[in-house]
Amino acid sequence: MVDILKDGDILYHGSFCEVQTPDLQMCARYKDFGQGFYLTTDKKQAESFAKISTQKAIENGVVASQRFGVVSAFRYNVGVNLNIKIYETADSSWLHCVVAHRKKNVFADVLGDCSKYDVIGGKIANDATNSTIVTYMANAFGEIGSASADDICIRLLLPERLKNQYCFKSNAALNQLSFMGSERVWM
Repeated sequence: MVDILKDGDILYHGSFCEVQTPDLQMCARYKDFGQGFYLTTDKKQAESFAKISTQKAIENGVVASQRFGVVSAFRYNVGVNLNIKIYETADSSWLHCVVAHRKKNVFADVLGDCSKYDVIGGKIANDATNSTIVTYMANAFGEIGSASADDICIRLLLPERLKNQYCFKSNAALNQLSFMGSERVWM
C-alpha cells in the first residue's frame, strides 16, 4: 500500500549525481507517472536506482567511469495545497496510468486526468518489471485495457513486492521539498 505524503516525511532520490535543487526541465519524459522528479520513502530502492542511473550515465557518456551513485534526501514540508493523486495499490487504474505515460495514444483519458496533479504516487514499475509492462503493451496478454490482460499483467508484476514512488510534477510541488543532504552509494 502506498501512503499519502505527510508533513516531515523523508524521501530519497537515486541518481549518478547529487541533486540539491530539482529542475523539471532536466527530468525525463515517458516515466511511470510522466515527467517529474521521482522520489521514494524506501532508501534501499533509491540506492538501487542510484547504481542503475550511474551505469546508464556511464554507458551514455554523461559521466566518465564513476564507481558510485548518489542518494539525495529531502524532507517533505506541507505548505500550499497541492493536487495529489495516490494509487494505493498496483491495480488496473495504476497500470493504465503507467502505460498511458509510456505509450502514445493509449488511455488518453487517464493521461488527461493525470495532467492536473502536482504529485502522483504509487507503486514503482522499475527495470525488473519493464519486460512485463512491455509485453502487456504489445497485447501479448490480450487486448490492452481488457480486464483479462490487466489481471494477467498485474499478477505477473507481483505487486506486493513493488516499492513506492512519488512523482513531483510541478514547481509548486518541488517547493515543498527541503534538501537534507546526500551520500554516495558504492557500486
